[in-house]
Amino acid sequence: MQMDKNQLLRNLTELGTVYEQLNGPVIDVGICGGAALIFKDLVYRTTKDIDTLFPVPWPEKFKEAVKIVARNFGLPESWINSGPDMITTMGLPEGFKDRAEVSQFGTRFTAYFASRYDQIFFKVYAAADRGGYHVDDLLSLKPTNEEILAAARWCQTHDTSEGFLIILKSMLETLGYGESAKQL
Repeated sequence: MQMDKNQLLRNLTELGTVYEQLNGPVIDVGICGGAALIFKDLVYRTTKDIDTLFPVPWPEKFKEAVKIVARNFGLPESWINSGPDMITTMGLPEGFKDRAEVSQFGTRFTAYFASRYDQIFFKVYAAADRGGYHVDDLLSLKPTNEEILAAARWCQTHDTSEGFLIILKSMLETLGYGESAKQL
């Protein structure tokens, strides 16, 4: 099931309501990927899920609320997931929370939607790793050479292999960021 901005808001609002009813602890949730791009009107498309960066792991009451919302709205259990939490354990771009757009869903659930700048970092990493729509998302953000270079250097701290560097440089050259690729 694909979600547009209205469905994302509906699902997150319901999640906040259910989480509050379950009396879960106050939680800050980092959101990236397509859901954050859509929420912030940086791309106009749908997404199948909401990717969270933190907390790792989720509190049990949050997991329970996610399941209840999935059941109530006929969503897959992975409609919101901690798939990219590996990024968090390896380190978010410095200043992530300061740049994020903050939205409150009830009194216990605060969402931190990744900024355009941070999305460039995540999308460079995902595009080099998996390509596909991640490349489209990256290009739609219209990164500058400086932003691409900063993102690529951050990616290198997450995958230090020579193979990844080769793929990263090749991708940047293909996308028209050859000058940035030369600086890696």
